[in-house]
Amino acid sequence: MENRVVITGMGIYSCLGITLDEVKDSLYNGKSGIIFSQERKDFGYRSGLTGFVPKPDLKAFLNRRQRISMGEESEYAYMATLEAFKNAGISQDFMDSNEIGIMYGNDSVSQAVVESTDIVREKKDTTLMGSGAIFKSMNSTVTMNLSTIFALKGINLTVSAACASGSHSLGLAYLMIKGGLQDIIVCGGAQETNKYGMASFDGLGVFSTREDDPTRASRPFDTARDGLIPSGGAATLIVESLQSAQRRGAPIIAEIAGYGFSSNGGHISTPNVEGPAAAMERSLKNAGMTADEIDYINAHATSTPIGDANEAKAIHRIFGSSIPVSSTKSMTGHECWMAGASEIVYSVLMMQHSFIAPNINLENPDDDAKNINLVRETTHSNIDVFLSNSFGFGGTNSSLIVKKFDR
Repeated sequence: MENRVVITGMGIYSCLGITLDEVKDSLYNGKSGIIFSQERKDFGYRSGLTGFVPKPDLKAFLNRRQRISMGEESEYAYMATLEAFKNAGISQDFMDSNEIGIMYGNDSVSQAVVESTDIVREKKDTTLMGSGAIFKSMNSTVTMNLSTIFALKGINLTVSAACASGSHSLGLAYLMIKGGLQDIIVCGGAQETNKYGMASFDGLGVFSTREDDPTRASRPFDTARDGLIPSGGAATLIVESLQSAQRRGAPIIAEIAGYGFSSNGGHISTPNVEGPAAAMERSLKNAGMTADEIDYINAHATSTPIGDANEAKAIHRIFGSSIPVSSTKSMTGHECWMAGASEIVYSVLMMQHSFIAPNINLENPDDDAKNINLVRETTHSNIDVFLSNSFGFGGTNSSLIVKKFDR
């Protein structure tokens, strides 16, 4: 018999806030976290727009030996995970005596690689990079650091799948727990926000240049959109079998009902309609649900012309025109490797507080967006079931269905 899979804890560290309460208020009020960064312009970016995420000070939490192995993505993830464990009622004593796994999304460590390489170039001596350099510069840095800090003894795996990384981490954990291979897994996604991480994206010309009006620059589905805005931080969810959660009397926040995935099998950066549609169809089939049972869709929509249009076509193909849809990236920008996890957190907060966050800056929907029910202002609505989309470079697609827990 397959296990039911529930969410018992959440934590967030993002441009919308660094606690669940702060983020909930930002979502409800349609508050953008986008700023203009002069540092990026001076560095050579065509666009100085970015999501602002405050840098955490971990001196009160961790010793120097632990901190020197952590880049900023790991620092964000640590803060989000602290909140998630507290939220789930999991103590260090429990972690020490029970097997807990970690599957976390991450797909870059640019700053650590650049800074350590620069030291060698200048000094001609690799020993001057420092003992923490290797642990910062590996793509598995987040799971590597968190698993040792929290003494986790279960599955230990970084999920590297571009902008679907965080979503796939949850989907794969769902499959593992459903199949009885683990009881509890720490899931999530982290994204560095330094000037090095997104320089190559800027070089592709995919960022908005609406620098005179940062909070209005991210415009998913709007005809005036001119590109995405990079952002970051971290989001953590504690995913657990229902039996485990009930056994320890844990608060049950929501239940993961379905996971769908696909690959576009086409262009490395230009999305199509068929791949996203296949992921959504598979998530519905996996959940044993029909399209009309979904109350809200959190769209991947990053504020790029082709991506938004093709997702709107895919949503309309499967769900028609009535289900409410919004892209929280209108407020956050594109949180990249963390987005698939953070958008589950955002949507669960909406579910808990009975509202749908707006797709801000939507003034004139494009022709494809007109065919779906885009939410422009905060709407009070009961959400029993939602679907969240995450798509990434290379054509990787992930769709998750989450529902209110019903005994």
